[in-house]
Amino acid sequence: MPAVGTGRARQFAASEDLATRYQRVRATTRRLAAPLTAEDCMVQSMPDVSPTRWHLGHTTWFFETFVLPLFGKHETFQPGFEVLFNSYYKSVGPQFPRAQRGVISRPGLAEVMDYRSHVDAQVHEKLANAETISAQDQFVIELGLHHEQQHQELLLTDIKHVFSCNPMFPTYETRDPEKPVEVPAATWTPVPSGVQEIGWDSPDFAFDNERPRHQVVIPESEICSRLVNNGEYQAFIGDGGYRRPELWLSEGWAWVEESSRTAPLYWLDGEGRQEFTLHGCQDLAPHRPVSHVSYFEADAYARWAGARLPTEAEWESLASTQPLEGNLLDSGNLTPEPPSGNGKGVQQMYGDLWEWTSSPYTSYPGYRPFQGSLGEYNGKFMCDQWILRGGSFATARDHIRPTYRNFFPANTQWQFTGIRLARDAS
Repeated sequence: MPAVGTGRARQFAASEDLATRYQRVRATTRRLAAPLTAEDCMVQSMPDVSPTRWHLGHTTWFFETFVLPLFGKHETFQPGFEVLFNSYYKSVGPQFPRAQRGVISRPGLAEVMDYRSHVDAQVHEKLANAETISAQDQFVIELGLHHEQQHQELLLTDIKHVFSCNPMFPTYETRDPEKPVEVPAATWTPVPSGVQEIGWDSPDFAFDNERPRHQVVIPESEICSRLVNNGEYQAFIGDGGYRRPELWLSEGWAWVEESSRTAPLYWLDGEGRQEFTLHGCQDLAPHRPVSHVSYFEADAYARWAGARLPTEAEWESLASTQPLEGNLLDSGNLTPEPPSGNGKGVQQMYGDLWEWTSSPYTSYPGYRPFQGSLGEYNGKFMCDQWILRGGSFATARDHIRPTYRNFFPANTQWQFTGIRLARDAS
C-alpha cells in the first residue's frame, strides 16, 4: 500500500496498549449495536443514513483493506465485501451505491458479525507477533480506530432516524424520567484575540485536515457561555422564526419553503410539546440544548437573537483554554444535557452537541492530505460544507480534540447538532 503521511508520529514497540485499545474500540461498536435486532440493522431510512449492518461491515473492511496488508499475507473473508463495504475510496476499487445500501439482504447480520470476528482475530494475531510497529503503521492503525469511533456516532444518528420513521417510535434505550433543573443565565466570555495559533501540532494522532498549526488573526469577540436550549428556540419559533425570510440565508429560506420546515427535526408536533429521542418519545425539556438543527436554522436563530455563529478560529481559541471534559459517549447518557453548576465560566464546549460555526470547510495553509488511498479520507469533501466543533454525547472521549474539525452540508439535521452564539466585542 502507498505510504501514508504521519507527521511526527511516534515509533514504539508493539505492546498490549495498542491491542487493548483496538479491542476496546471494536467492543464499543458491538455494544452500541447490541440493543438492535437483526431487522433493525437492515434498514436505510434515507440516502444519508446507512444500515447498522453496513457500519459494522465497513469499519471491518477498513482494517482488512488498510491494516492487515501492513503485516503481509492475510486471509480474506469474502471477496465480494471489498465492493459492498467500500464507502468512497475510488483508488481502492468500485463501491456499491450509497443510497441503495438498504436494498441488500445479504450478508445478514450474523455473517457480518462473523466477518468482524474473523478480521479481529487476524489483527490481534498480527499485533501480538510483531516485534515492533513503525510510526507509519501505528498511524494507519490509529486512523482505523478513530474512523471506527466516527462510525459509532453515525450508528446512533442513523438508527435514531430509522426509528423515527416508525409510527411505533421504538426506543433504543430506556431512561428514567428526568427532573426539571434550573438553567443558568447565559453570559458572554471574551475570546483570546489578536494573533493566535490554531491546528494540531503534536506527535499524537490527528486527522490531516487539522494540520498544520498556523497563525490566524482573531478580532475581539465573545462567545456565549452555554448552548442555546429548547425553551429559547421555542421563543424563536413563537416570534415567527420560520415565517420571516429576512432572518434566513437565501438558500436557507428556499430550504424552509421546499421542506415546509417549522421546527427542528424530531419535534413531533412542530410546536415543541414532544420530541423523539434515543429514549423514545419524551416531553420536550425547555432546559435541554436544542438539537438536530441545520446550519440554516442555527444561522437564522443567531440573527434573530442579535448575534452570530462563531468562526472555527474563535471557537478553537477559546476551547483550547478549557478542560477537555463534558457529556460525551463515555458518560452513557446518550442525550444532550443542560449545563451544570452555577453557570459561571464556559460550559458545554465538549460533548452534548456538535456546534455549528460560520466557517466553511476548507484546507488550512500548507495542508497536505494523507498519501496514497487514505488521502481520500478528508480533502475531497472540502466543498459546500460547514465546520462543526466540540463533539456530542455520542463522541468518545479519546476521539475528540480542541482542533477536531467535523463537517456537514448546511441542510444537515439528522446529526447531533446544536447552537452556540458569538458576537463582536462591544
